Amino acid sequence: RGEVVRRRRGGSTEVVHGRHRHKKPPRRERGPGSLGRSLLVGVLLLLTGAVLYAVLFMPKAGDDGDATLPQGNPRPTPSGAEQPPPSTPAGEKTGSAATSDAPPAPGSGPLPKGYEQRTDPEGFTVAVPQGWQRRPMNDAGQIRYGDGDFTLIVVPGRDRVRDGEDPLDYQRDRERELEPFRSSSWSTSSGLRRIEVGQRVMAEGQYTWQDSSGREVYVRNRVVVIEGRYHVLQVIGPGDRRERVSEAYEQAVAVYRKGG
Repeated sequence: RGEVVRRRRGGSTEVVHGRHRHKKPPRRERGPGSLGRSLLVGVLLLLTGAVLYAVLFMPKAGDDGDATLPQGNPRPTPSGAEQPPPSTPAGEKTGSAATSDAPPAPGSGPLPKGYEQRTDPEGFTVAVPQGWQRRPMNDAGQIRYGDGDFTLIVVPGRDRVRDGEDPLDYQRDRERELEPFRSSSWSTSSGLRRIEVGQRVMAEGQYTWQDSSGREVYVRNRVVVIEGRYHVLQVIGPGDRRERVSEAYEQAVAVYRKGG
């Protein structure tokens, strides 16, 4: 038996075997132009990514990554009403030879109420509280101004500066006005420091000891080198009147100078 083939009029005869099959269109081969466009797009994407990375993640010009801490301000000059630092046992060295902040220039600014400037016959000028009485220079080369329990001692150049000697060394070992501190069975010291203002070198400290009557006294002391000699200013008062002692001391050292 054969397959019956029906012919259409005017047409050709097509033989179909089995199922109808769809033919796939032929693949197009990429030419050189298509490859060039792909490479160009890839390069542009890489450049765009690099620019975005630089903008978002790379540090800006002038940035070091770490913040720089601001420098500290110079230490302020202690005021007369400042409370003294904790005291230390006698014999223990405190303070250092580090340069401190410059105190006010001698005679700068008006005096506060209750103080007056004295030009002393022994060749110096100093500020003292009004009403304090002056005593003539004694055998130790001291001029004393005082009122009751408070005393200002001025020594205008009694001792010469030894070669290589520092004002701190003189204050600790040789200054006669501090002999009661060195010989007392109970004494303390604090705030020992060296000060430089231009070519002028100074030292100062705070002391307590028991006087001959057993009373505790508080002392502010400064040593100034002027023309190769030590000038001493010392204010002494009761241990429970430290603010008053510090006030008189600050005014005295701020004004003190050699000559009128």
